[in-house]
Amino acid sequence: MSNLLMISGDRSLAEGKHGAFYNTLEELHKHFEKIDVICPKIRNSKLGIRNFFGNVEVHPSPWPLILQPFWIYRRGLKILKANGYSLMTNNYLMTVHDYPPFYNGFGAYLLSLATCVPYMLEIMHIPGLPKSGSSKEFIYKYLTKFFIRFDAHRARAVRVINHKQTKDFIIQAGVPVSKIKYIPAFYINLDVFKPISLEKKYDLIFVGRLESNKGVELLFEAIKNLKHQIPNIKCLIVGEGSLLNHCKLEIVNWKLQDNVLFNGFAKDFLEIARLINESKVLVMPSYNEGGPRVILEAMACGVPVLATPVGIVLDIVKDKESGVIIDWDGADIAKKINILLNDRQIYNKYQSAGLEIVKLFERQSAIKNYAEKLSLLIK
Repeated sequence: MSNLLMISGDRSLAEGKHGAFYNTLEELHKHFEKIDVICPKIRNSKLGIRNFFGNVEVHPSPWPLILQPFWIYRRGLKILKANGYSLMTNNYLMTVHDYPPFYNGFGAYLLSLATCVPYMLEIMHIPGLPKSGSSKEFIYKYLTKFFIRFDAHRARAVRVINHKQTKDFIIQAGVPVSKIKYIPAFYINLDVFKPISLEKKYDLIFVGRLESNKGVELLFEAIKNLKHQIPNIKCLIVGEGSLLNHCKLEIVNWKLQDNVLFNGFAKDFLEIARLINESKVLVMPSYNEGGPRVILEAMACGVPVLATPVGIVLDIVKDKESGVIIDWDGADIAKKINILLNDRQIYNKYQSAGLEIVKLFERQSAIKNYAEKLSLLIK
């Protein structure tokens, strides 16, 4: 078995959180002798190196984020040396999760230049694609288009997690088609995310960070429009973020306090699965995404989805076949929510289609596929 060095921007594992990254490594660690994860500095920097599952070590940086490339280089050299990497042993591979401002890609470039360790660049999400939720995303989109060709230069492969949107963008930016590998990054535990017979307390549910790219204000606008037709409509917001206080003020201004409820962060996947099962429809009005994963989690729970044409949505939500594609427009979202909530035949059709689609993303087989694709890059 080979060793894996993961260059990640995800701090959750270092902070001890059992989120999506934990869920991935819980299965992925079985396919490698050892996995080391290098990530940015966390708030409690005294925690130091953390061990999970016996063979996974997480190395948060003690340095500011601006110095992250040099931490990747320094810590990476130490890890490779400690585990006997050399061109002769050929026992290591890197994965590099990169995004603006590209500190992971730069750090991996330096490390690979010094050691010749092969790596796969992973592009999960391009800010601002297809629409920008802020001026920062607009700038990052064009920075990505300018930088991605250099970013991919030393990489042995470039991973994309949706078939269409990201792939087309990076090809136009100059990444060779021969380097691009489609490997889904949505690992759904079907023992957790499944239909459960629970009372439907909420008409709608939104699950995600309350940030500019999530388009949650479009959902509030839709609920304001729907309130005239469905006075008691209930929507649950699961998640927090920098826009939380702004969202709460909007709800008060639009007199939607009885219609929109804030749950805060869900403590784990079990709570997310329960809340989705207590809802009739999941709405995801994002401006840009790599996923989102929650679309598949809702499908696995037998809950139909309405989503904007972002990320993996274009691959799995076939409009009028397995879900509803919505515009970035409150009136359009309201109209389509109303139709779905009042047409049982269409509702049941989307339920059945979603339960079939999500089987392609079952956690164990999807992670096995990922591990096998990684191992091929070492040979």
